[in-house]
Amino acid sequence: MWSTSCPISSSVSHSDYLREHARRLLRLARDGDTSASLPVLRRLFAAKITRDERLTDLNDARATLQLKHLLSMLAVELGYANWNACKADIDAQPPSRIDRYRLDAGAFNDFEKNWFANEAEALEWQKGNGGYIVRYGEQAVAILKRE
Repeated sequence: MWSTSCPISSSVSHSDYLREHARRLLRLARDGDTSASLPVLRRLFAAKITRDERLTDLNDARATLQLKHLLSMLAVELGYANWNACKADIDAQPPSRIDRYRLDAGAFNDFEKNWFANEAEALEWQKGNGGYIVRYGEQAVAILKRE
């Protein structure tokens, strides 16, 4: 049976972690090749953080992106109106709230992972198999660590 508890721990506050993650994303968006920058730019565009009307416009202006844009994007993805609202509340949330970003950064790379189309399928699978479930957009992943 796989453990259902989070296989990693962190002493860094959620807001500090998100700030560091935003810095990584900013570097990718500005300096990365197209395969690295485009996923970040798509997320920015979907979150409606900039005034660019097309993704190609955002790509052309990516050198002008600032940390505040990425912080705002993360806040919107987490369901907050803006970074200030996120920063005021996120540290009181459970660690699972930002697991998606830890997954992005490779924190779970040492563990086996099973991907599912949605969280309901992952939770059903977890009942019989265990695993720590991380929501990732509409998908979910079971992080597998032996008990």
